[in-house]
Amino acid sequence: MNLDSTFVIPPEVQARKVGEEMVMLDLASGTYFGLDAVGMRLWQLLQEGKSLRQICDVMIEEFDVSREVLEQDVLALARDLVDKKLVSPRP
Repeated sequence: MNLDSTFVIPPEVQARKVGEEMVMLDLASGTYFGLDAVGMRLWQLLQEGKSLRQICDVMIEEFDVSREVLEQDVLALARDLVDKKLVSPRP
């Protein structure tokens, strides 16, 4: 996985905004997963089919963070979402 990676959200993963958070449910496993406002923004951009690099390009304008820290955090969250089977890397 790298910054040029894009992802597919499986149809069994449902996501809803609840207050300032995003709550996802994997219907296959029954597992809930929550994202804060920053994670929710990443999720929204993933839904649009953007690569991790494109997501960083958008988010660097919206959040007060260095590019290096943002890229590390975006990659870490993407790995976590893949590990939890909430997204799959696009071939």
